[in-house]
Amino acid sequence: MNRFTLPRDIYYGKGSMEVLKTLTGKKAIIVLGGGSMKRFGFVDKALAYLKEAGIETQLFENVEPDPSVETVMAGAKAMREFEPDWIISMGGGSPIDAAKAMWVFYEYPDAKFEDLITPFSFPTLRTKAKFLAIPSTSGTATEVTAFSVITDYAKGIKYPLADFNITPDVAVVDPELAETMPKTLTAHTGMDALTHAIEAYVSTLHTPFTDPLALKAIHMVFDYLPDSYNGDMEAREQMHYAQCLAGMAFSNALLGIVHSMAHKTGAAFSTGHIPHGCANAIYLPYVIKFNAKAAEGRYADIARSVGITGTDAECVDALCKKIDEYNVKLNIPKTLKEFGINEEEFLQKVDSIAELAVGDACTGSNPRPITPAEMAELLKCCYYGTPVNF
Repeated sequence: MNRFTLPRDIYYGKGSMEVLKTLTGKKAIIVLGGGSMKRFGFVDKALAYLKEAGIETQLFENVEPDPSVETVMAGAKAMREFEPDWIISMGGGSPIDAAKAMWVFYEYPDAKFEDLITPFSFPTLRTKAKFLAIPSTSGTATEVTAFSVITDYAKGIKYPLADFNITPDVAVVDPELAETMPKTLTAHTGMDALTHAIEAYVSTLHTPFTDPLALKAIHMVFDYLPDSYNGDMEAREQMHYAQCLAGMAFSNALLGIVHSMAHKTGAAFSTGHIPHGCANAIYLPYVIKFNAKAAEGRYADIARSVGITGTDAECVDALCKKIDEYNVKLNIPKTLKEFGINEEEFLQKVDSIAELAVGDACTGSNPRPITPAEMAELLKCCYYGTPVNF
């Protein structure tokens, strides 16, 4: 038996945040990131709407980028003390991902983080609260997905948590929030959305329910991302919807090794963090070349759907070239070396990173199986920019 799960309600369009005034409940905790939502007045707006709904509110602020297990536990503690019946998270992927994990430990105080690492093993949620997500970035689509990525900094590992229990009840996709994104974030999140859609389309778990969502998202990203990056707010609005469609696809079809690699390299190097969307953008063309041995036809379908012609192999090459061209337009480096990762450290760590990436939750639905030795080779291609011919 298969399953296709989305939030019960998705509100979208400019000003759709107003739906907060129609919520019924007693208390809402609002989980926030670094302060941009406050600075741009969206928190005040949310508080005013919730006040109108007669809901008492409390803020949990300063969730860091790539949230830690410690932040999750601190948020869950705040929830247990306040006892909300709505968890509302507003901002980028990080506060929303953190709030999803907090939700589990709010409802199940005795649960351990280790218990959640196994995909689709969560206890039943909604015994205490429902979840509403308001994204401000156009990439992660965590507002419609069954996923949350939490980092264990002691181990230097990002864990993608997966369970349909943490698919939000309500998503509010209001493009006014995305208008505040800086240029680099617009580029990285946009390429994250493209990666979500492409990986969902070629995943071993793709279905007739996910394919149209993935293809439409791919078309929209190719159509609107450069203009969105350059400050066109109509294109920015369309990108906000495109990433949401990509999220609906990958939440149900799952992902592949671009994400496995990004998860396991993001926090691995002493030279600093590799932003998730940037890592995806770098790895995507190399992974397409690797996976084409098993999924050439699917990648060719994608290429033809965006106007590329030729044999399957020619279409795959042209699709990779198109992605490379977008990375250039968006000022994204072509290799990890160009990104600034130290060569000696990379070579020292590549084998252990490869092991971890093969074990990542996203590897299982990749169209071509991969061994740790092949993964290490593929990572080296991404580091040096060498062709993938194995």
